[in-house]
Amino acid sequence: MSLQTKQPRNWRKWVIIFAIIGIYIWAFAGMPSLIFQETAGQISLSILDGLLHPDWDYVYNPEGGDLLRGLLETLSIAYLGTFVSAFLCLPFAFWAARNLSRYRFISESGTFVLSFIRTFPEIVMALLFIKAVGPGAFAGVLALGIHSIGMLGKLYSESIETIDDGPMEALLASGANKLQILWFAVIPQVIPSFISYTLYRFEINLRSATILGIIGAGGIGAPLLFALQTRAWDRVGIILFGIIVMVMVLDLLSSYIRKKIV
Repeated sequence: MSLQTKQPRNWRKWVIIFAIIGIYIWAFAGMPSLIFQETAGQISLSILDGLLHPDWDYVYNPEGGDLLRGLLETLSIAYLGTFVSAFLCLPFAFWAARNLSRYRFISESGTFVLSFIRTFPEIVMALLFIKAVGPGAFAGVLALGIHSIGMLGKLYSESIETIDDGPMEALLASGANKLQILWFAVIPQVIPSFISYTLYRFEINLRSATILGIIGAGGIGAPLLFALQTRAWDRVGIILFGIIVMVMVLDLLSSYIRKKIV
């Protein structure tokens, strides 16, 4: 009896294995063949030499246009985008939370709106806002802020759905209105997770702000693109070094704050 039950399972296992192998073969067959340029080796050595010998004079320039100002602008774009979205997503989060709506279609419509906002990547939003408000840091803040509303709103609503219903039922039985229930029963339970999600989103926005600068949305991305186009590898090296240090320091600081709060 045991052998009869094992045989069908073995067949299913081998079918799954062959299906996965077939998908890999199909995927690699559709990839273009790798073509290396004749100067690939020389350029790779130049890049490595530039990364090992960064342009330290670019770190600070009293006349402007240096690394510190670029990193500060990138940090400001990420901070403002996260700060604005952390407040603007609150109505959407309570709208999409299933345990706060009597009718299911209300929460589902809120979930649909948040999913629609998240559909557009930050870089697509940045291109749209660059056309609307012009290139610069403001377009980057708008792109990160709008996209973060969709992501933070989803995480906030899921956090609201996991709260303990006991305090809400107690306040409802004592005659409290909806605003009092939100303020005294819901908000105290979700504040730690809200702060944790916001800090985590700030880390993601910091990396995204670096990329958005390449398309003209402000930050350190623009001088990085210019250095790459002019093949100033020592300038590329110091910019990448500055980005790595900034991201690592903020990651450590964010992780420390999250551990203290949650």
